Amino acid sequence: MECMRLRVQDIDFDYGAIRIWQGKGGKNRTVTLAKELYPHLKEQIALAKRYYDRDLHQKNYGGVWLPTALKEKYPNAPYEFRWHYLFPSFQLSLDPESDVMRRHHMNETVLQKAVRRSAQEAGIEKTVTCHTLRHSFATHLLEVGADIRTVQEQLGHTDVKTTQIYTHVLDRGASGVLSPLSR
Repeated sequence: MECMRLRVQDIDFDYGAIRIWQGKGGKNRTVTLAKELYPHLKEQIALAKRYYDRDLHQKNYGGVWLPTALKEKYPNAPYEFRWHYLFPSFQLSLDPESDVMRRHHMNETVLQKAVRRSAQEAGIEKTVTCHTLRHSFATHLLEVGADIRTVQEQLGHTDVKTTQIYTHVLDRGASGVLSPLSR
């Protein structure tokens, strides 16, 4: 799950975007960040900062895990807040490779359970998963007039045919185009 691996620096409030590295299909991409999420994300960043500040004082703390190439290029990066996970695990764990304490990202099941619980609380009887939200995002982009290439980029699809699957749910007549007069 891409969002669980987000680092603090991947959130760009100035640009209104989230940078996703090695996402679905191993691709890097930039996706839209809704302004409505800014306060919630700032709150989450503050929570991650509290964990970070506490971790720095822990014995045998080795910073956040980074791929070897990044760690070699930027040796201090594991101790810089911007590299830490946006959604940190609740507890530190021993890294078996380096034998130091690290805080990894939250487990994916935490998010999956939260999505299911939220759907139930909203009275949605159908099964809702994180992937359902991805499909809904794509469909809503198309409904408000985003072009198929933009949606393709947002989802990280290599082939536009994969993205075109989302057009089947749109009610726009035979041509698949909504007239500007209909808005």
